[in-house]
Amino acid sequence: MSIPTGTYDIDPVHSELGFTVRHTGIAKVRGRFNGVTGAVTVAEPFASSSVNVTIDAASVSTGNEQRDGHLTSPDFWDAASKPTWTFDSTSVEGEGEEFVINGDLTINGVTKPVALDVEFNGAGTGPDGAERVGFSATTEISRKDYDLTWNVALEGGGLLVGDNVKIAIEVAAVKQV
Repeated sequence: MSIPTGTYDIDPVHSELGFTVRHTGIAKVRGRFNGVTGAVTVAEPFASSSVNVTIDAASVSTGNEQRDGHLTSPDFWDAASKPTWTFDSTSVEGEGEEFVINGDLTINGVTKPVALDVEFNGAGTGPDGAERVGFSATTEISRKDYDLTWNVALEGGGLLVGDNVKIAIEVAAVKQV
């Protein structure tokens, strides 16, 4: 199945940017960002394709308002002074249904390169007649790389919040007309 060329706007209602991080060394806390916008451009040749995403840092939702407030505070990413995060692709490797998008991820004012492992989920026409495409992507980052260093030492050893953050993305995007 080939990916239809064109520029697609991310549909925030049908897309999700989620994350998972260890808590107390034994549990996993999951969350998501509800404020995600951007565009996916599928080009010919495919290696010229690109992705640009903006994330509202205050739109985090972990299912716990107190935790969400702490995450958006200066202890973690200070959403009041650094309200947006971005991902801008720099290259695309491979083609077909599975490929890698390399890019610059900016979180908390710090930019680092990341690689997204991407799967093309398909293309079709929505009930509104608009052409749509779908993708899944994953990556893993170190939160310390982005100056997200707040933590608490546990009495029995270890730290309250793990360093590795797994990111899972589900994107539905609508072709621009």
